[in-house]
Amino acid sequence: MHDNLEYISSQPKQNISDFVDSFWCIRNTSNETLETIGLPDGRIDLSLFQSSEEPFRITLLGLGTKQYEKGRIPANSLTFVISFKLPAVEYVLQESIAGIVNSAKNLELDFWDFNKRDLEDFELFCKKASLKIESLLLKELETRKQKLFKLAYQTNGSMTVREMSEKSGWSSRQINRYFNSYFGISLKEFCSILRFRASLEHIAKGKLFPEENFSDQTHFIKEIKKISGSLPKELFQNKNDRFILLSALSSK
Repeated sequence: MHDNLEYISSQPKQNISDFVDSFWCIRNTSNETLETIGLPDGRIDLSLFQSSEEPFRITLLGLGTKQYEKGRIPANSLTFVISFKLPAVEYVLQESIAGIVNSAKNLELDFWDFNKRDLEDFELFCKKASLKIESLLLKELETRKQKLFKLAYQTNGSMTVREMSEKSGWSSRQINRYFNSYFGISLKEFCSILRFRASLEHIAKGKLFPEENFSDQTHFIKEIKKISGSLPKELFQNKNDRFILLSALSSK
């Protein structure tokens, strides 16, 4: 990762792990704005941000389905993020994010009682966020949804929609209606993103060949370029830390 970027991540407690993928923070300690490119990772990000030049804000980033210009990491900036898994949309956020696919929206400055002072301590931020998420979980994850998401995440999206439908006891038609209503994409699209994300972990280590249920090398390259806009080799080179997700994976 770029010398002037500090990256820290933290895993959620077990009782909210069905809904939260991770907490993380990124700090640009330089006096220069860093340009980055976003890549789909199958997560929904709620972020708190402030820099020396820009005011405090809270943002919700929807699912990404393709490479997008994430834009800038401003000079002397700090961002704390809650990365959610999909079940959090219904059970924690309690509203559809279908309207912000490949985009984001600003939230109220006191959303979940957060404020700019929460950016002073990452560990305390994680604790405060965890307690808030726990308080919002008013019902248990429905059994068929729990089975479906478990299959999707544990297999990195390698199962077909039909297989997941049969194993979860939920019809494909109902599944896709649910996905399009809450997330703005189909289950098949989401599985492609999960497979892509898993492949990025291999690419970050220099493994430029398929390991995630691609039929062959050609299929692997085609799918990686379709989602990321870049070839596996270009992603691995990650010149100037343009792909911030890959930089984070490489730092683990």
